[in-house]
Amino acid sequence: MINSSSPQSSVTGSEDEAVEVIVRAGPGGAVAVAGIATAIVIGLWFAFYLLVFLPRSAG
Repeated sequence: MINSSSPQSSVTGSEDEAVEVIVRAGPGGAVAVAGIATAIVIGLWFAFYLLVFLPRSAG
């Protein structure tokens, strides 16, 4: 281990092409997760407004 040579980067053309395909696909999953999280937050806000705020202000 002490005298071993440093590992050489063995990136081939096929690996570069695979990375390009992945990058071209875009951040679809991240956008979906962000959209779902936003929908949950808005839904919770409406639930709070309708179930807590409106009944307290009506009486």
